Amino acid sequence: MVELNLNEIAEKTGGNILQGLPSISFRTFNIDSRISQPGELFFALVAQRDGHAYIADAAQKGVAGAVISQHITPPNPDIALIQVPDTLFALQNLAEKVLDTQSIKVVGITGSIGKTTTKEFAAALLARSFEVLKSEGNYNNHIGLPLSILKIQKKDEVTVLEMGMRSAGEISCLTQIAPPDIAVITNIHPVHLEFFKDIEEIAQAKKEILDGLKTNGTAVLNGDDPAVRKIAKDWRGTKLLFGLSEGCDIRAENIQRSGYQGITFDFIYGEKRGKTAIPFIYKSFLSNFLAASAIAYALSTPFENILAQTQTLKPFPMRGEIFHLPNDIILIDDSYNSSPAALEAILKDLSELEAKRRVAVLGDMLELGKAQTSYHHEAGKHVQQHSWDLLVTVGPLSRHMAEGALQAGMNDTQIISFENSDEAAHYVISLIKPGDLVLVKGSRGIKTDKIVELLKKRGN
Repeated sequence: MVELNLNEIAEKTGGNILQGLPSISFRTFNIDSRISQPGELFFALVAQRDGHAYIADAAQKGVAGAVISQHITPPNPDIALIQVPDTLFALQNLAEKVLDTQSIKVVGITGSIGKTTTKEFAAALLARSFEVLKSEGNYNNHIGLPLSILKIQKKDEVTVLEMGMRSAGEISCLTQIAPPDIAVITNIHPVHLEFFKDIEEIAQAKKEILDGLKTNGTAVLNGDDPAVRKIAKDWRGTKLLFGLSEGCDIRAENIQRSGYQGITFDFIYGEKRGKTAIPFIYKSFLSNFLAASAIAYALSTPFENILAQTQTLKPFPMRGEIFHLPNDIILIDDSYNSSPAALEAILKDLSELEAKRRVAVLGDMLELGKAQTSYHHEAGKHVQQHSWDLLVTVGPLSRHMAEGALQAGMNDTQIISFENSDEAAHYVISLIKPGDLVLVKGSRGIKTDKIVELLKKRGN
């Protein structure tokens, strides 16, 4: 971890030391008193909850210092205190200045779908050639990204960071904190429409990562996505295209399924070519793999290292993870999130796999704005078009999926709807039969993971 003393932190954040020895040093930084650890520096952020109200809790857990923007009564005489005008800006400014002192390549990844998967793939593929720091979980916003940066160690050579957004200007903020050497756009789809007028506005917001690239940086772009190619059309820097299209620098050809074992394909890596496989059943993960490989290519990673690291890739929790339950029941846990394009692709992908019956347990897709009804309606049509046998909807919006499935020709005896995941879980258990393929997918707020956990519990 980076190690900074109190005086250095005050200088980098523009703060004043109120109490504490200037020489006291910190190696860990946090914003959540619930997980505070002894010796760390606590930033009292002011958001939906005011972090200043939790400084005493953090102090009880042993934090050695706090960064504040309001007057407080010190919880004890030993805790170090730095006062700044804005604690969030101080956190961001500290991360920016720490990163500026490091000799490390920065990879920034954005896109509507697949950021986390691409990040995880990239970190794995680079691991044989570099010391890699990756952002934890989905720490991809104006708070999570600086916290990730502050975990940098001297040995780290590459940091792989997600850059998410829910409004215009957010990615610009992130690239100011961490200007990328390599900027990745996985795709552009209709997500977060609650905060944007249309997909064109989403595309322009994603383009901010290109505007924030370092001089002589490399743009890694989805060559199969017309919206990505459009926003990058006038960008004159170095470009690497990934995808299935003929013109892509990093691409896959002769793609074949190996049942539930994964996907095999001819892998083109610049001038190199080889046969390989990934242990994932979603073809969308192939796109993420190619994006990660393009990052590795931009960093001159040997082809042989990529092929070797491909064997280490594993499915991720709640993102297409496969569970083999008794009676040949296969459960696909995709309960982390859901969006129209991702759901359509998954329904199609899984329809190509062998199963006695296919059961889709689908929760609401959130943050779709005024078009939310039509998107759910279309999703229901896709369930029928891809020959799923049963549809279980979870949540008020997903009732529109039921309507779409009925309109597309699905029988009403094949559809049942529930208001929440608690209600749905117990019904789904009674519904499942030997040999079924069960997909559980929904936005995080619908908590479809409860259904997954109950199915797993009953299966054991």
